[in-house]
Amino acid sequence: MYLIEPIKNGKRITDGAIALAMQVYVQQHIFLDDDILFPYYCDPKVEIGKYQNAIIEVNEEYLKEHQIPVVRRDTGGGAIYVDSGAVNVCYLINDNGVFGDFKRTYEPAVKALHHLGATGVEMTGRNDLTLEGKKVSGAAMTIVNNRVYGGYSLLLDVNYDAMEKVLSPNRKKIESKGIKSVRSRVGSLRPYLAEEYKDVTVEEFKNLVVCQLLGIESIDQAKRYELTEEDWQGIEALANEKYKNWEWNYGNSPQYSYHRDARFAGGTIDIHLEIEQSRIAACRIYGDFFGKEDISEIELALIGTKMERQEVIKALQDFDLRAYFGAVKLNDFVDLIFS
Repeated sequence: MYLIEPIKNGKRITDGAIALAMQVYVQQHIFLDDDILFPYYCDPKVEIGKYQNAIIEVNEEYLKEHQIPVVRRDTGGGAIYVDSGAVNVCYLINDNGVFGDFKRTYEPAVKALHHLGATGVEMTGRNDLTLEGKKVSGAAMTIVNNRVYGGYSLLLDVNYDAMEKVLSPNRKKIESKGIKSVRSRVGSLRPYLAEEYKDVTVEEFKNLVVCQLLGIESIDQAKRYELTEEDWQGIEALANEKYKNWEWNYGNSPQYSYHRDARFAGGTIDIHLEIEQSRIAACRIYGDFFGKEDISEIELALIGTKMERQEVIKALQDFDLRAYFGAVKLNDFVDLIFS
């Protein structure tokens, strides 16, 4: 089995979008005479499933405050928060009847974790590993070019505070056709590792796991495929065109609708929005406010606007909202939409 890692010019790349692009690029362009393993860890990101609504899954305010990107993958499943406390083990293997058999693909990982001291790890449900009732790994797989592409996370350390805040949507009154994530109690592997491994770094943990999976004594013994400059050009182009692209990460969200209402000095405003591909497709505004101008002008101005705060401000900045709603400021109105 070949080992491929996100290393460019001797430096490890920890950009989560690059890691995903690397895997997809390898699926599409690299065909070797053996199976492929690509483990990685990365900077904080939220990875959502192909059929999910990003708005439903994440707390946008927290993401922006902490500069955490959302990356939509090409496979299904739920939303996960990933950071450098988790080692993600992905593989590209010949089928041989393994597709859909999570038990077979998890078995080497379970043996590796048992060897490292976490003897209580077991597979539960369809595609999870748990330890004392807490989830320490989740898996997914699909078939690409007649090869099984899959992977699983191994949660060495969990930033529970960040995970809880990132995956707690702050928008209420939303009705979405997207597939929603099922939240699980999560745990960390580190406390259960043998004493000699309790203080390992994430790099050391990754190497220990890889050695177990490949049946080697040292990571230096791994059979590697080194990504070429041409490979990296393709990977970075794919990341920029797709996995760092708003249209893919947000624009592909399923249709949803929601409304907001609040009391202002000029009266109550009740705004109803229909969102398609993360843009406002329809808008109706109700309330008991008094205005001199036709409210339909505001509704029409919002149609087609991206559901991003600065884009909404841009769409409305030339309007004097006091003429429509009474004593209402632009920022207060936008706060209502994104509350």
